[in-house]
Amino acid sequence: MTSTDNDLIVQKIEEHKETARNWFRQLRDEICASFEALEDSYTGPLADQPAGRFERKSWERGKDQNGEDQGGGEMSVMKGRVFEKVGVNISTVYGEFSEKFRAEIPGAAENPNFWAAGISLVAHPCSPHVPAVHMNTRHIVTTKAWFGGGADLTPVFPQDADTADFHGALKAACDAHDDDYYDRFKKWCDEYFFLPHRNEPRGVGGIFYDYLDADWDADFAFTQDVGRAFRDIYPELVKRHYNKSWTDDERRAQLIKRGRYVEFNLLHDRGTRFGLMTGGNTEAILMSLPPEANWP
Repeated sequence: MTSTDNDLIVQKIEEHKETARNWFRQLRDEICASFEALEDSYTGPLADQPAGRFERKSWERGKDQNGEDQGGGEMSVMKGRVFEKVGVNISTVYGEFSEKFRAEIPGAAENPNFWAAGISLVAHPCSPHVPAVHMNTRHIVTTKAWFGGGADLTPVFPQDADTADFHGALKAACDAHDDDYYDRFKKWCDEYFFLPHRNEPRGVGGIFYDYLDADWDADFAFTQDVGRAFRDIYPELVKRHYNKSWTDDERRAQLIKRGRYVEFNLLHDRGTRFGLMTGGNTEAILMSLPPEANWP
């Protein structure tokens, strides 16, 4: 390979990084606007409270031992009358994996340098009738490059129509790219978002995928469609239920379900571990935890 060929490859990789990073920011903006619109349209039991608005806070990963910048991100957190707490975070971080972490990441054993960008969202609604939700998509570059992510729904009181429509939206995104994606990624989600110590699923599932590296343009297009599918379907599910009233018993059930969420994220979640092992912002990493939870 000539130096010119190598320069062209490096240029293409940098263009891919910038394209992915810009998309995650755009998706963040679109989702935040949609969620603030839900706060504005709400007429339920907490309507006397002010509509929530996202507060944004930037963070930096700091310098490495050579004084080089290592990236950072931006947290967007809202506490309102529809969402007791919702966070939509974006980040772009880079540097070197720690020696004990390199063997776990494709391509890092050969070279510890990495670059990672993505969006991560967790919503904990006020109403027990509105399902909690998680979504994230990411692009990671080592000596290899791939996409990963997904979305899953965690209702306190599952509704068949909500489950069907959520899965239907994700299936449509999958089917537009590969007939096998939905079945593969749904199964992966069911297996991943499972609490083995309780022998129960975290919620009603969705899709989960990782190490998608067949073709950059196709994989990025799919990752965009996953984000769009989530952006469009989840607010519709919220609007079906957000104006309903609830009882004290239903609130207690919600807090216990949130306790399961805490258990999974602290014991099993790969994203939590990745963030902590790469020196990410602890506040942003633990944004997924609910503002209040309980155990029976």
